[in-house]
Amino acid sequence: MTAAVTETAAMTERDLVGQLLMIGIPGTTLAPDDIDWLRECRPGGVMLFARNVESPEQTARLTEALRTHAPTPLLIAIDEEGGRVSRLPKGFTTFPSASSIAARHSPETARDIARVTAGELRAVGITMNMAPVLDVNSHPANPVIGDRAFGPQPQQVCDFALAVMEGLREHGVIPCGKHFPGHGHTTADSHATLPVVEAGRAQIDERELTPFRHAIRRDIPAIMTAHVRYPALDAAAPATLSRPILTDLLRRELNFRGVTMTDDMEMRAILDHGSVGEASVRAVRAGADVVLVCHRRDRQLEAVEAIERALAQGTLSREHIEAAVARLRALKHRHHAAWPPADPAHVARVVGHPRHTALRDTLHPAPGASA
Repeated sequence: MTAAVTETAAMTERDLVGQLLMIGIPGTTLAPDDIDWLRECRPGGVMLFARNVESPEQTARLTEALRTHAPTPLLIAIDEEGGRVSRLPKGFTTFPSASSIAARHSPETARDIARVTAGELRAVGITMNMAPVLDVNSHPANPVIGDRAFGPQPQQVCDFALAVMEGLREHGVIPCGKHFPGHGHTTADSHATLPVVEAGRAQIDERELTPFRHAIRRDIPAIMTAHVRYPALDAAAPATLSRPILTDLLRRELNFRGVTMTDDMEMRAILDHGSVGEASVRAVRAGADVVLVCHRRDRQLEAVEAIERALAQGTLSREHIEAAVARLRALKHRHHAAWPPADPAHVARVVGHPRHTALRDTLHPAPGASA
């Protein structure tokens, strides 16, 4: 990480602040105003959604354009968990849900699936997958996790999620585990409101934290936060905005040394309680290294300007931001050799390969499990 620390010390304040953001873009190509915004914002990463991808060939062209026009190296990320959280269009090989895989198959099958997914993502220039889900699906009324989790027991989640983590990493894609410290025992969806989990610390340790603890011991490179309030961990703030959770627990107690990323700051769990700008400052101060603002450009600008003001006013220190950016740049340096330019011939050879579709065709959802 020494080279990354040296680099951050020489960066301008806008360069530093921009690196703290992962943004979304509106379409399947880069319009002139998108290019202008990339150069002005100088983000650390871009998150792709279904609105951005219509075919493997188009996706490869888009990621190449992003790399060409971004002023600094980008993480290019996507949510490709399988099942109902799949952003990839026709032409890619997509797979059933986590719960379906865990109900019928082995962790080694999960690893093989992750290898296929990683190979196809890497072929089109996507460098990070927001997976595996490390949540334990422990509440039957949970409206948002459900079949996205590998199961209701911490050990089952550990076995399958860590296999996915390794499969992605083996084939050159950065895994990002989610949603810390856990979204599996909620009865509300953080896209719509702020969930609260009323559990004691001992129960949280045994249930929610077990998969994260194991993933950290296996050197998971990135973790995404949950917009969930845990009164036993912080009486006031949701995890994304909580220094006791992101710094005291995740960094110091669990000894996580990778990159901490927020969930999207445009979800109602955050927006209903303040502005994106205010929340972005609070998240960085709490210990987030990368803030996701995935939809509206005015909110992306709001986040940049709010962090710049906090830096100018001393609410955030340059040293704090440099440390966050150094972790992000170290992650990029470690994986950069695995990110060659997207090549159309390679895309055609890899994406949808018969071996990949043959693996998919062997998978059948368990009774009651969602594909």
